[in-house]
Amino acid sequence: MSAMRFFALTSAALPLAFILLTSSFPAAAAEKPAAAAKKDVIVEQADTNSSPKQHLDQLFSQLKRERDPEKASDIANEIRMEWNDSGSATVNLLMQWADKAIEEKRNPAALDFLDEAIALKPDYAESWNRRATLNFVMGNYRKSMSDIERVLDLEPRHFGALSGMAAILSNSGNDQLTLKAWERFLDVYPAERTAQEQANTLAEKLAGNRT
Repeated sequence: MSAMRFFALTSAALPLAFILLTSSFPAAAAEKPAAAAKKDVIVEQADTNSSPKQHLDQLFSQLKRERDPEKASDIANEIRMEWNDSGSATVNLLMQWADKAIEEKRNPAALDFLDEAIALKPDYAESWNRRATLNFVMGNYRKSMSDIERVLDLEPRHFGALSGMAAILSNSGNDQLTLKAWERFLDVYPAERTAQEQANTLAEKLAGNRT
């Protein structure tokens, strides 16, 4: 699986992914919670008195410890659900409009909605992340990387943004920096198999080039 394709799969968030490559993807993402509910997975109960940030910290701590890929995926989906709530009804609505516009391939309209969401709440990482995705889809890799860097300033553990960074660096042919991006990803989300495969393949390639 290419880094670009993994950029799409890893970032699933909201009913949409970090990246939207097909119109069917939002429906697939929406089915995730139902599928997860059928599994006999024990998830640590969060402290009901904890703040959203504390809850996220707890989830990231679980994600870093979890070695079972399916259980880790369930935790990652919980994190995505947390990311999807900006704390502002207006920004949440703009994000929904942007998602719908992307689904309908109305990219200029989606950009307008995302620009407005960012202007209203510039510290909301997911709006920057979604715009990075859209710029990536449109081939604006420089703008996408700039948005990714802003996402990671706000949330250094954003594994969707890290996979996007790896995809862009891979497209540029910089194997060493691509490997570093995957290593950063795996430091946050160590059980993700495709990220493991990407990192291992690059590590072997670079080792072979040195011999």
